[in-house]
Amino acid sequence: MPELLLELLSEEIPARMQVRAATDLKRLAEAALKAAGLAFDTIDSHVTPRRLMLVVAGLPERQPDAIDERKGPRADAPEKAIAGFLKSVGLSRDQVEERETDKGPVLFAVIERTGRDTSDVLADLIPGVLKDLPWPKSMRWGSGSMRWVRPLHRIVCLFEGAVVPFALADISTGDTTAGHRFLSPEPFPVTGYSDYAGKLRAAYVILERAERRSLIAEGAVKIAKAESLKVTQDDALLDEVTGLVEWPVPLLGKIDGEFMALPPEVMTTTMRVNQKYFALEDADGKFAPRFIVVVNTAAADGGQAIVAGNERVLRARLADAKFFWDQDRKRTLASRAPELAKIIFHARLGTVDEKVDRMQALATDLARRIPGADVDRVRSAARLAKADLVAGMVGEFPELQGLMGRYYALEDGEHPEVAAAIAEHYAPQGPQDSCPTAPVSIAVALADKIDTLVGFYAIDEKPTGSKDPFALRRAALGVIRLILQNALNLKLREVFVSAHGLYDGATVAGSSAKAVAGKLMEFIADRLKVHLRDQGVRHDRITAVFSLTAEDDLTRLMARVGALDAFLAGDDGENLLTAYRRAANIVRIEEKNDGAAYHGRADDDLLREQPERDLFDALTASETEIAARLHAEQYGDAMAVLSRLRRPIDAFFDDVTVNCDEPDVRRNRLLLLSQVGSALESVADFSKIEG
Repeated sequence: MPELLLELLSEEIPARMQVRAATDLKRLAEAALKAAGLAFDTIDSHVTPRRLMLVVAGLPERQPDAIDERKGPRADAPEKAIAGFLKSVGLSRDQVEERETDKGPVLFAVIERTGRDTSDVLADLIPGVLKDLPWPKSMRWGSGSMRWVRPLHRIVCLFEGAVVPFALADISTGDTTAGHRFLSPEPFPVTGYSDYAGKLRAAYVILERAERRSLIAEGAVKIAKAESLKVTQDDALLDEVTGLVEWPVPLLGKIDGEFMALPPEVMTTTMRVNQKYFALEDADGKFAPRFIVVVNTAAADGGQAIVAGNERVLRARLADAKFFWDQDRKRTLASRAPELAKIIFHARLGTVDEKVDRMQALATDLARRIPGADVDRVRSAARLAKADLVAGMVGEFPELQGLMGRYYALEDGEHPEVAAAIAEHYAPQGPQDSCPTAPVSIAVALADKIDTLVGFYAIDEKPTGSKDPFALRRAALGVIRLILQNALNLKLREVFVSAHGLYDGATVAGSSAKAVAGKLMEFIADRLKVHLRDQGVRHDRITAVFSLTAEDDLTRLMARVGALDAFLAGDDGENLLTAYRRAANIVRIEEKNDGAAYHGRADDDLLREQPERDLFDALTASETEIAARLHAEQYGDAMAVLSRLRRPIDAFFDDVTVNCDEPDVRRNRLLLLSQVGSALESVADFSKIEG
């Protein structure tokens, strides 16, 4: 079957944009082909630093004929309506059909479209696909108006080996491409995908991204193993470097011994951020004086000159880092803290120094609620947490904030728990980031995130569906993980209100502490659902517990959700949920019919039949027992009490007529059904449970 080959050769595409571009090209092309009625067998896209390509196999030689049927107005509709319809379909009155429908005679236009040669369709279709390709950033070049991520050099577009003619950015399509920029720059013709991929490899270009990634990873491991070392795992760097080379060649370099006294994080950050080098470590996991650089060429001397050049560049980088390290240690971390008054946290929320004051007060309060947290150490850690922001090293490498604070604190003789809390107070920063477990670190990390959440909610700077410029979702998820993974019992509403009170009155003027706390709890609940979704916990379980109890202790909330989930997974839970819905529906319908509300306890003097008396007795006994179990946080036992209601409820529905002839008895039975709902709703709002 015929094949489409498309390649766009350009200047280097930024590594971070490559995978998304290949995915978007495939998606847009697939949609356009389907809209044009062109079926295909397979479609795939590839990307390298200099080329974005698409291959589609199994296309037809010709677009199939199509019949388009459009329904119009009634045959007796006003003339203007009929004229408008005829104009829209490009037909005259005698060219449309009149058909009988259940609404009378209606006009139908049947338009037959003759298929075109696929090559002609592609010539019209592909330019639109390429213009619709969404680049995060694009540019114009020369005198043209076309925007692309980087200037284009060539466009290859072949169908059945023949050129599909069109032009983009004043570049006409052809059958000629070029290989590696330095190793094989001469252009060469191609006839199809197999020929194209083979010739590219001969021209020092590996088209498959996965293969380039594997060559880099395996080559680095092989080089490291020869030195009895191992590569420090860094998947993000591996992905980035894969997008920088078309012919990857890993090489080993050395680090001068004079720099080995620098903190390992400084070394790895310098190499990673500035030079894209891979760090190595010894068998004990310690930083080794070696690095791996991946170059985009095969050097005649085996890469010796390249390695020497990279070693010189790294030596200069590390010399700068050593200068900052030596200079920063000439002052204590505490002496830097007052300088935070010069840094604006947010125009409406004050300086970083003011934030630290609030953090210190809030962390101290939290320390009294966190088992094992030393209040004095928490206070010290909070005071020093942001001080490294004004250090030279963090100014050069912002990624090291917190980490450098730990080193400087230890140099100053601070307690190790204080130093650890300074390093960890930003964590967790993402779903894969580790969560602090030390009590002092937990208190400071919570204080930092809660202060941020309360402040931005107080000035009504909340996240929207598409924007979260202050990373409040990440902060909320951090609060959730810190609480749940450390099994903390915190009443979050109280904490939010306390945090609100630490802000200057003018700063949060017009906002109510209770209102801010309420909105934040809704936000936390939404984030909690997202957090638990991947763990298989259904969102309606959380809603059922959260909406009923307004629970703000997340640890207790999750215990109750877990008990509820286990309960509903069994037969008793499933049947009770069905009974609850049946009872609630009956009460709701009769309340609407009677214009009355049926809430409260049934009168035992009006119980006529044994099944309703049995249900009344079971409900009465369960009320006290459920309340006691919930108070003792024995949520599984509370669910077990609910299970005992299954038999009397089933018997009631089997043997008792709710809408009997006696008004008082009927009303009493509706109250009894209302009690069924109340009993279950003491544990969770069963009306929120789906399915």
